[in-house]
Amino acid sequence: MPTKYIVVLGSMMSGLGKGVVTSSLLTMLDFYDYKALPIKFDGYLNYDCGTMNPYRHGEVFVLDDKSEVDMDFGIYERFSNRDLTGDLSITGGKLFGSVISKERKGEYLGEDVQIIPHLTNEAISMIEKVEKSRRPDVIVIEVGGTVGDIENSYFIEAVRQLALKHPTTFINLTYAPALEVVGEQKTKPAQVGYRLLLQAGIRPDFVICRSREKLNEKARAKLALFANISEDKVIDDSDAQTIYQLPLHFMEQGFDRKLLKALELKGGLNRKKLASWRSSVDRIVHPKHSIQVGIVGKYTDLKDSYASVKEALVHAGAYNDTEVNIQWIESTELENGDALTHLKSIDAILVPGGFGNRGIEGMINGIRYARENKKPYLGLCLGMQLMTVEYARNVAGLENANSTEFNRNAKYKVIHLLPSQRGVDKKGGTMRLGLWKCRLSKGSMSRRLYGRDIIGERHRHRYEFNNKYKGILAKSGLVIGGTTLDGKLVEFVEWKDQFGVSTQSHPELKSRLASPSPLFVGFVKAAVENKS
Repeated sequence: MPTKYIVVLGSMMSGLGKGVVTSSLLTMLDFYDYKALPIKFDGYLNYDCGTMNPYRHGEVFVLDDKSEVDMDFGIYERFSNRDLTGDLSITGGKLFGSVISKERKGEYLGEDVQIIPHLTNEAISMIEKVEKSRRPDVIVIEVGGTVGDIENSYFIEAVRQLALKHPTTFINLTYAPALEVVGEQKTKPAQVGYRLLLQAGIRPDFVICRSREKLNEKARAKLALFANISEDKVIDDSDAQTIYQLPLHFMEQGFDRKLLKALELKGGLNRKKLASWRSSVDRIVHPKHSIQVGIVGKYTDLKDSYASVKEALVHAGAYNDTEVNIQWIESTELENGDALTHLKSIDAILVPGGFGNRGIEGMINGIRYARENKKPYLGLCLGMQLMTVEYARNVAGLENANSTEFNRNAKYKVIHLLPSQRGVDKKGGTMRLGLWKCRLSKGSMSRRLYGRDIIGERHRHRYEFNNKYKGILAKSGLVIGGTTLDGKLVEFVEWKDQFGVSTQSHPELKSRLASPSPLFVGFVKAAVENKS
């Protein structure tokens, strides 16, 4: 069977949730046991997301193969429960870089190199390479940005040409605002966006409409009439309690069967998979317990900076039948004054990753508060490094201990830059990245949580635990919970006699609704027990 294609394009405005829609399509196809893979196009000229500021772009998502990709890949993996690879990420930087490289090598035989056909052909080639190497039943392509942007115009032309070669279903995600002064859903902006797609030579087979309230029949009829499609192909995507309800909401409208018909696929529904998904969603929507988790971070003004952390807490909450309410705490707020004011109502504390020295002392104060007040604590990457610094200062007696990232002249450099990183002057793709295996220590809490000796988690960092201080910190009571397989790098540290676990890795990146991170599961469970 030839691979079928679905292309998801957004019109009118960004931020409508193309990533969630694309992931919901992957999930529905999986319910019918079809192998579906996503491809994401991003129009920026960066080669990848590795050098992007999380304040501007949101979280940088890291894959097993060290690829630093758009945060939508996190959504894809969390829905599909599948490890993805960097070749599924196509950026403007990759496309232009490849074309220019070929031109310099003379591969175009003296032609005038142009957007069409050379750049569009390159995009099609990258897509077809995935098809040939993976042989999926369906490839779902998400086109980043908004129809009408210069940045994605050449890629939209490429998928138009792709449809001339391969069976392709186009889906337009749009928006129907409801103005309070008018009191009705307005479709005119969606009509304008649709017209831009028609001008690009693309006529969508389905229109998915985002809205705050359920799409009413009058608005549905208008959209269908203007788009020249039947009303049953206008799909509601109104606000829900959790994003994981969307595949079920689509199926309630019969979208799964309509999509399979458009793709000429006739698979049967795997009711066991569907029931498992429903069960997890039900525990998110109707939990038995509720806890407050304080995330002490550096980028709390933009919640997308910690998207995977937030979702990993949702997954662990569903596993523990618990609603996890997040209190976002800007770390600089804890640098002055009594941390108790901010943290006394919190059931557990989490410090995520980050770079730079802003707010570091506030994070350390938050970690100390957790340790001294027996609050469950989970540290991720930077959160592990600062847990080490706090323990060195306040338990081991290493006054003013620090990381060389924040103080190169510190007397006790308990966290330092690896020798292999000291000569690196390029920023992209030069950190300790991707999946690294770890051996967990016997008797450690980390070993009990994971239930096995050898694990693999993803990394993205430059600084490491300084083994020079391993002995003195262990003697003072800090538990080394795990190391790399060769024993050279510390991966986990723990407190004795209370839930305090941190890891140099980013376990949130591999957490999925169907398989939540063991660390997050244990953390939420400890918070529930601590509260009660």
